[in-house]
Amino acid sequence: MQYNESEFFIETEVPHDEVITSRTDLDGNITYANDLFCEISGYSLDELLGKPHSIVRHPDMPKSVYKDLWETIKSGNQWIGIVKNLRKDRGHYWVKAIVSGVYKDGKLVEYKSLRSPIEYHDKLEYQKLYDKIRKDNGEKTRKVIYE
Repeated sequence: MQYNESEFFIETEVPHDEVITSRTDLDGNITYANDLFCEISGYSLDELLGKPHSIVRHPDMPKSVYKDLWETIKSGNQWIGIVKNLRKDRGHYWVKAIVSGVYKDGKLVEYKSLRSPIEYHDKLEYQKLYDKIRKDNGEKTRKVIYE
């Protein structure tokens, strides 16, 4: 399927009074997604279950953010950060994510992620920051040209 670049500019707002929730196995494959995750991402539950959580990874996100996330949670710590996610229809949504391990009898069995909305000024700040990080790291960047 081919997409128009302008689709990347369509944003879905996350409701301020709700939380997107998901869980993954230790390899990052989705084992649970709440209804809001399905609604905001544009995927059905069947389309999400068993898929890598990176199914919603937006190309604007620097690889180093996910490297830090995985290093943090694999070391047993909680990761908190701002993430721009990709919808099924190629639109996007911004969230503050809190990712941590789930333990049973002291053993790590899965990861959980709670995601909530962020304010508009934070979206602008993080878009600029992530663009700079990607450029500094030699990652592909996009230019928006207005005529």
